[in-house]
Amino acid sequence: MQKDGAYLTGNAESADSRKEDFSDDFSGIGIEEIYQFAEYADPSRLEELLGPQAEYNMAIAKEGIRHEYGACVGRSLIKCYGNDVKVLARALPAAGSDARMSGCPMPVVINSGSGNQGMTASLPVIVYGDYLGVSRERLLRALAFSNLLALYQKSKIGRLSAYCGAVGAACGSGAAIAYLCGENYDVICRTIVNTLANVSGIVCDGAKPSCAAKIASAVDAAIMAYMLAKDGYAFGSGQGLVKDTADQTIDCIGLLAKEGMRETDMEILKLMLQ
Repeated sequence: MQKDGAYLTGNAESADSRKEDFSDDFSGIGIEEIYQFAEYADPSRLEELLGPQAEYNMAIAKEGIRHEYGACVGRSLIKCYGNDVKVLARALPAAGSDARMSGCPMPVVINSGSGNQGMTASLPVIVYGDYLGVSRERLLRALAFSNLLALYQKSKIGRLSAYCGAVGAACGSGAAIAYLCGENYDVICRTIVNTLANVSGIVCDGAKPSCAAKIASAVDAAIMAYMLAKDGYAFGSGQGLVKDTADQTIDCIGLLAKEGMRETDMEILKLMLQ
């Protein structure tokens, strides 16, 4: 923090460290390593970190369902489509975003620096965990998997991009839902690829009420991606931005978001400032 050029907190060295690229955090790590960590991590450590995420994010989601915030995306989904698990998986993170983007002061546990991404990476997983009646430990492992997959994708993109972060978070949720359902590693990877092949074109135009609708759309895409994957269907290498493996596809999307969308980011800013 600086005032009139003088540091009130920190120093130039700490300021420079904040500017470093996010990508080094996941150097040498891929989906397989994240999957293994989720399978074998100490559950007590997972509870310490992810227990509050489940508690706080669900609390603000329920607040968004109870009251009229923003465009009421979450409330409208339930009103129109009922409380089926696939609807709730979309509606709850959307409702949390409805509340958060419209000034609700309740806390949210973030992912990749974003409350919306934190809710998108966690709430659909919690909804499916409740629906399936899984153990607390299994739920925590799925949450670890989802959160780390979201962070892994973000590591390829960098801190700021015109790419909507809800897509990566929803992709993590879709893969974690497949994990909760007992699917094997191949189905999980197909879920990741199917999600990214579909909704990677959603742009970020700031934090505002329509983020809730983007979250709902991204989670819907992730659930559809899993439905296709479990039946053996996946978009193939060479079809658009899909590559030979899920990791390579994530790399490709990361380049699109980090390098390809620089001009898009500037144009979005110009349009928003007009």
